[in-house]
Amino acid sequence: MKKWNLIIDVALCHDCNNCFLADKDEFVGNDFPPYSLAQPWSGHRWMNIEGKEKGQYPIVQVAYLPIPCMHCDDAPCLTADGAVYKRADGLVIIDPEKAKGRDDIVDTCPYGAIYWNEEARVPQKCTGCVHLLEDGWKETRCSQVCPTGALTFVLADDAEMAERVAAEGLEAFRPELGTKPRVLYKNLHRWTKVFVAGSAAFADTDECAEGAEVTVNKAGIPVAEGRVNNYGEFAVEKLEPGETYDVVIEAAGYRPHSATVTLDQSVTMDLVLLQKAEEHSLA
Repeated sequence: MKKWNLIIDVALCHDCNNCFLADKDEFVGNDFPPYSLAQPWSGHRWMNIEGKEKGQYPIVQVAYLPIPCMHCDDAPCLTADGAVYKRADGLVIIDPEKAKGRDDIVDTCPYGAIYWNEEARVPQKCTGCVHLLEDGWKETRCSQVCPTGALTFVLADDAEMAERVAAEGLEAFRPELGTKPRVLYKNLHRWTKVFVAGSAAFADTDECAEGAEVTVNKAGIPVAEGRVNNYGEFAVEKLEPGETYDVVIEAAGYRPHSATVTLDQSVTMDLVLLQKAEEHSLA
């Protein structure tokens, strides 16, 4: 059968928090039995957005990662007594009556997506706006209000989702947990991978080395490439953190420049001045 899935494009999230505010608007002060009690005024982020800065001046990137309940197929929060259960449509629900007093459920989520409501004495999290879906909605409140299209709510069977995963390069966040989340990410490399960046200019003219080719090698094998833009800058992404790479910058008529970098984090290299090839031959 078709199940609900959420696709989050990390490249399109700008931390506007419209999703967070829509969630608050829907759930604060409102009970939706049998799926949820009212969310408290503070302390809960059922759509939590984390931020990360990468690189150094003058080339810095910022990435934002929205983290809701992942509605996992192998959810570690599920209980034998039905206090936390998974619906046939893929959504994981905390029963607010059966789960009352069960603060132990909060720590079962490896993503930190379950919160404790002290006043109601119940664990709570994103419900996938199941009460709205049962009224015929095709969107959650968060996906409805996202101004950039970073959140896409999809009803599809597993075969359809597998095709979409392959076509769009969708990934699970922290797949090593083995929970099989139904929230998948596009452009997740902006959060999980690192980049090498820098600036390049021609030494003889002091002009930006626009069009120069940048090749990133590992153990002599090219693994990524880029090009210097009209501002004289380049950034090669999707590199593995902690690895050592050789960065080669080449332009016709100029000597190749090579540098070795270890990417414990994203690195912005110093300005590279490319020397004319004939100057090298006369030296």
